[in-house]
Amino acid sequence: MKIYEGKAKKMILLDEGKLIMEFKDDATAFNGEKKAKFKGKGRLNAQISTILFKVLEENGIKTHFIGIAGDNRLIVEKLKIYPLEVVVRNVVAGSLKKRLPLDEGTNLPEPIVELYYKNDDLGDPMINHYHAKILGISESELKEIENIALKINKILKEYFAQKGIILVDFKLEFGKNERGEIILGDEISPDTCRLWDAKTKQSLDKDVFRFDKGDLISAYEELYKRLTA
Repeated sequence: MKIYEGKAKKMILLDEGKLIMEFKDDATAFNGEKKAKFKGKGRLNAQISTILFKVLEENGIKTHFIGIAGDNRLIVEKLKIYPLEVVVRNVVAGSLKKRLPLDEGTNLPEPIVELYYKNDDLGDPMINHYHAKILGISESELKEIENIALKINKILKEYFAQKGIILVDFKLEFGKNERGEIILGDEISPDTCRLWDAKTKQSLDKDVFRFDKGDLISAYEELYKRLTA
């Protein structure tokens, strides 16, 4: 039974504690203003997410990933998702360039963690701890979420560097499982990360689609190739 369908994924109830997360071939940008379909995109995002979830699990990060249920489907633990998008930034790009007087590509002296209220009708606005607490998220939960996000950043930044890739920034979502643990949910893919080739600064992520930089599937396939080399 389908319990949720978003822009890029469907969530299907498997049993009381598990879900099927099905990745779609749809691509959207600019809050859904730009849309297209790319054959094979769902499969690539599912496979890349699987690789990255396993890397994180091997390094002590708890995630909702359980297993693979097909080319574009993962089995995941059912979570009560926080209404937050947690963005970690290592390099100036995207919306950060509009908010700070720094050139795109500038390395930040330390990672920046940003919180956004996950609400399409409001345009996913940036919020702070005061706003988040009004939404029912405690200060201790926020600190734990941010600490986990920074640990994930350290792990993935080093992992991608070994593959000749710069982790510019990325989005995470968290939730609580039935045991009350805060764990990583959603996906980690080129849809949710900004990734640059370390030498050429060529995009290997959804910016290829956002800004018409080339063929999206070729970029995602190149990323997958590097991660599996």
